[in-house]
Amino acid sequence: MGLTKIRNFLNQKGIPHKYFEEDGCGSIDFIHSGLSYHIWEFPAEERGAESNVRTAGRMEAYGEDYEEEILAVLRFW
Repeated sequence: MGLTKIRNFLNQKGIPHKYFEEDGCGSIDFIHSGLSYHIWEFPAEERGAESNVRTAGRMEAYGEDYEEEILAVLRFW
């Protein structure tokens, strides 16, 4: 199960979300303030993630420490 820190954060904040996993890569979909957000992990050989949490209309790549980088954005909300 991937994206554990992010899922825990969303649970603590009471933000409903859907988690999917395929080939060991996690994916989260959720809505916050009326906007739809998506986070998905790259396969292990690519190590990273992509999400639109910073700008709802645009996907952005995050590097090796992607969970902490995405959490920093989510904590700012």
